[in-house]
Amino acid sequence: MANTKTLNPPTVGRMGWLKGDAAQKILAFAGLIIMFIVFSLASENFLRFSNIVGILLATAVNGVLALGATFVIITAGIDLSVGTVMTFSAVMTGVFITYMGLPIPLGVIGGLGAGALAGFINGSIISRLRIPPFVATLGMLYVAKGLALIISDLKPIYFTETPAFAQIAGGSILGAIIPGFDIPNAVLILAGAAIVAHLILTKTILGRYTFAIGSNEEATRLSGVNVKFWKTAVYTLAGMFAGLGGVLIASRLNSAQPALGTGYELDAIAAVVIGGTSLSGGEGTILGTIIGAFIISTLTNGLRILSVPQEWQIVVTGAIVIAAVYADIARRRQS
Repeated sequence: MANTKTLNPPTVGRMGWLKGDAAQKILAFAGLIIMFIVFSLASENFLRFSNIVGILLATAVNGVLALGATFVIITAGIDLSVGTVMTFSAVMTGVFITYMGLPIPLGVIGGLGAGALAGFINGSIISRLRIPPFVATLGMLYVAKGLALIISDLKPIYFTETPAFAQIAGGSILGAIIPGFDIPNAVLILAGAAIVAHLILTKTILGRYTFAIGSNEEATRLSGVNVKFWKTAVYTLAGMFAGLGGVLIASRLNSAQPALGTGYELDAIAAVVIGGTSLSGGEGTILGTIIGAFIISTLTNGLRILSVPQEWQIVVTGAIVIAAVYADIARRRQS
């Protein structure tokens, strides 16, 4: 009976917040549609196929990072290291494929493993040493950044001898099947990753405990759940998604750029928050995160087309994040 009482509230909570979550997603999606209308009216270049493809490509990397961040934020945690872990994973992918001469599939697995290892270290430090997630992942941000620079010897690692690697993100399977429909593979990978993330979050015990830990970590622990193990698993999963982001960006650039990565974590967190995942933990959806990622990419692209200075683009994005957080707080107070 104790287990039933303590583990059921997160599920009940999710059902109870369904109306609010749905409203949040509807508002976010409506905002995305309004952006498309406004930018298409402001510039005829916005709805060009090449520009839409650019938005999709930009969303692919940030969206994959945001998928992992969704799990972490639902547990009421934070991961500031996803950007530099992405870079570290890209560099390790370059080391495996270019320096060590491993086949591309093994190099990709190695990149994913590098990200998962960083996430595992994050989760272990947070759950077992009880260091706050902000501090632990901030430390990992610098560690991953430093390791990427050291391992690459401060130089980009190119994939010129393995041209097939660039096809992972830049190629188009759909274009080969449907002439003229050249949607990059990176977009399909994001869609596949989103489906997997959704199934994990809604259909597995990891997803259930992710919500439970975010709703009430102490009650979850007292019910007999190994919170340390599952929290570590959540950060490991987030690291694996960061590793996937590293593979995608390395493939897109056809090189591993060791100085890249800083700032990506902010866009990922912004996408998660705008998509309706609460920073207080206990609620969130993968669909909302994907919508949030598209909002970030569309906003950045549209403002760039309108020749808005980059510094003002950052200001506008920050204002939208603040508004999203305030909306979440207001909704919780009202409920």
